[in-house]
Amino acid sequence: MPAYERLGTLARGAWRALPLAGVFCLGLLLHAGIAAAAEGETEAEASFGDGSAVRTYRVYTYRQKDGVPVFTDKVPPDQRYEVMEFSCYACDPHSRINWNTTRLFTAEYRSTIEDAAREHGVDPALVRAVIHAESGFNPRARSRKGAMGLMQLMPGTASDMGVRDPWVVQQNIEGGVKYLAMLLAEYKGDITLATAAYNAGPGAVERYRGVPPIAETRTYVQRVRQLLDRYRSAG
Repeated sequence: MPAYERLGTLARGAWRALPLAGVFCLGLLLHAGIAAAAEGETEAEASFGDGSAVRTYRVYTYRQKDGVPVFTDKVPPDQRYEVMEFSCYACDPHSRINWNTTRLFTAEYRSTIEDAAREHGVDPALVRAVIHAESGFNPRARSRKGAMGLMQLMPGTASDMGVRDPWVVQQNIEGGVKYLAMLLAEYKGDITLATAAYNAGPGAVERYRGVPPIAETRTYVQRVRQLLDRYRSAG
């Protein structure tokens, strides 16, 4: 969420407590900081394994005195804040890709996807949609923050899901599908909430009682749904 990279630290066996359990996305990293002029950039680039690049976006978040969280693209002055950095394949609201016509990957890793989907009770079309959204089906994709492979596993998430080598396609898919299945179980099969949590973390979904009000997350959820419908139609 994947993508993400992590909001906090994932303790083994405590994945639900994490706002962002190792984002399988090409990277949502949350780290604490104090406002400084040098940290004022809101856009950068992240590279894919095939040499292509996508823009990343930084969102600064902090809590007001009444506990209400605030999200902004500006560095909060004289305020302790956290930085959320997005750079996933399908998260860019300004992407020029036509997600209704872009090429589907219907044959790649067929047996591995179907085996993992069957074992964990997940629709294989959803697995393909998430892989497509996370890495564009590039098994060597790596975010600049360390998310790896088809389902963009962070090292901590890979370990928590029992993955020894995230660069091994079978292990990467197995770990990603296992995590996705956990989210689907948590949200009683609600794909919208599960994919929002995959991108922004279970903690964010619980905090907002739904899809977090973050443009990149809402864009991701919408595009996963588009891809899911197309993969289902393609059989």
